[in-house]
Amino acid sequence: MPYIAELEKAGIPTVLLDLEDQHNMVEQEARAQGVPNIRFLPASRTLPGPDDVELFTEKMLNALTDPLTEKENESGHWEPPQPRIIFEGTMDEAEDFYQQAERIPHPANAPIAIYTDGSPIRLPTEERVKKMLTGTSHKPDEIITYQKDRLTMRGQLKKGDPVAFQPMGWNATVEKVATIAVMAGCKPEHLPVALAIAESGCPIESTHSLGQWVCVSGPIVEEIEMSSGCGMLGCGNPSNMAIGRLHALMARNLGGAIMGVNRMPSLSSPFTRGAAAAENTNGLPPGWKGLNEEAGFNKDESAVAVFSVPAGIRGVQHSPGGYRALQKSGHGGMARRLDVKGIPGPHNWLNYVLPELWAGREGPHTIIMIPEMARHLYDIGFKSKDEVYEWLWKQSFMTVEQYKKFSWVDFTTNGWMGIEPISGKHWKELPDDHMVPAGGTDSSGFCIIVGGGDEEVAQEIQGGRGPAGGGPIYGIDAWR
Repeated sequence: MPYIAELEKAGIPTVLLDLEDQHNMVEQEARAQGVPNIRFLPASRTLPGPDDVELFTEKMLNALTDPLTEKENESGHWEPPQPRIIFEGTMDEAEDFYQQAERIPHPANAPIAIYTDGSPIRLPTEERVKKMLTGTSHKPDEIITYQKDRLTMRGQLKKGDPVAFQPMGWNATVEKVATIAVMAGCKPEHLPVALAIAESGCPIESTHSLGQWVCVSGPIVEEIEMSSGCGMLGCGNPSNMAIGRLHALMARNLGGAIMGVNRMPSLSSPFTRGAAAAENTNGLPPGWKGLNEEAGFNKDESAVAVFSVPAGIRGVQHSPGGYRALQKSGHGGMARRLDVKGIPGPHNWLNYVLPELWAGREGPHTIIMIPEMARHLYDIGFKSKDEVYEWLWKQSFMTVEQYKKFSWVDFTTNGWMGIEPISGKHWKELPDDHMVPAGGTDSSGFCIIVGGGDEEVAQEIQGGRGPAGGGPIYGIDAWR
C-alpha cells in the first residue's frame, strides 16, 4: 500500500488487487496512507490464476482509465478525533461503557471489543490516571516520540519524531498511555515500561503471524518484581500479566487496530492478547550480554524488547530427563541422535533442536533457555551470545534447491527476480547446489533470552531481534 499510495499521489493511475475479506483492511490502510478513496478490485482465493485474471481484466482496465471522481480526488491523512477515554459516571455505567463491542462482519463474524482486548479492565478514573502519571517525569500532554535515532522497516526515524501507532499511524500522548496502563492493571512504577513499549508504535500481526510479546531486561526487573523464573510467559506474576496486556490495549486504542478489519491474523495465538516476561540477567554465563547491552545500553540501564512472532512457536522437543541423561552420562535418545552415547557432557544440545528450526519456515529465531542450558553452551566453547548466533546462522545454510521449497521466499526474492545478497548474483544465476542461509542474510537476527524454571527445556520462537527480526529494543530509563 505505501508504494501504491506514492504512485497515486504522483498522478500515476493505480488499482489495488485484494481479496474480498480484506476490503475493510484496504480502506483503513488507504486512509492511513493519505489516499482514502483508492480504487481496488477483489481477486479470488480459489480460482486458478488465468481464470481469475480473465474475470477482472476488463474491470481493471476501466478502473485504470476512467477519470477520478471528486470524492476519489480527496487526499490527506485521515485521523479521527481521539477524545480522552476517561469515563465519568457510576462504576456500573463505566463497566458497561468499556465493555462495549461492535459486530465485525466476515472474516471475524463476531462482536469485537471497542476499547479493550475483550477481557475485563480496571476502570481508568481521573484519580487513577493522575496517580499513574506519578510514575514518570514526562508531562501528560507530551506526544510520544522516539528517544533515539532508529532504522526501521519504514525508513530512518530521528530522535524526537512522533511515534506513529500501527496500523493507522496515529499519535498519542503520555496521558493516553497512562490511561491504558490503568486499564491493564499497571502500577505507577510500571509506567516507564509502558511508555517504552509505546515507543515501538505497537506493530501488529498480519494474516500469517502469531502476535507480539515483550521482554524486559535490566535493573527495573527487580524494582517492579517481574518474573524471569518458572512460568515466566504464563500466568501468576502481577507485573508480567499487567505489562503483557499493554501492547494489545495500546494497539486497539492508540493504533486503531480492529480484529477482522485491519488486524487480520487468520488464526492468531495467545500472544495477540499480550504476554510479557523478564530476562534473568543473573543467570547469564560470564561474557554473555543481556538484551539491554546487546541493544547498546549499559548493564545498569533497563530496556524492553517488543517481539513480533511471524510464524511458529516450538518448545519441549525433549524431556528434561532426556536432557539430563545426555549431559550427565551420555545416555538416552538424545545421546544416540547426537552420536555421543556413553560420553558425559556437556554437549551442544542445539544440534538436537536444529532440524526443527527451519522445518516449516525460513528466518531467524529467538531461543529462550534456562540458565543451566546456557551454561552448558558456555562450557563447550560459546563465550558470548554472538558466537551462538554465528553458529546458528552457519547451520542454517542449505542448497538453493532446498531453499526454493519454502513458501515465503517467493516474496523475499521478488519472485526470484532479485539479487541474492551474499553472493551478489541474480537468484536465477545460482545453481541448485549453491548454499544460501535460511536464517537471514547474517547472524544479527537471532536472539537468546535466559530465563525460566529449573527443568531443562527451551523454547524457540520464530523471529528475532532488530528490524530484520521484527523485535527492536527500547530504553526504559528515558521514560522515568
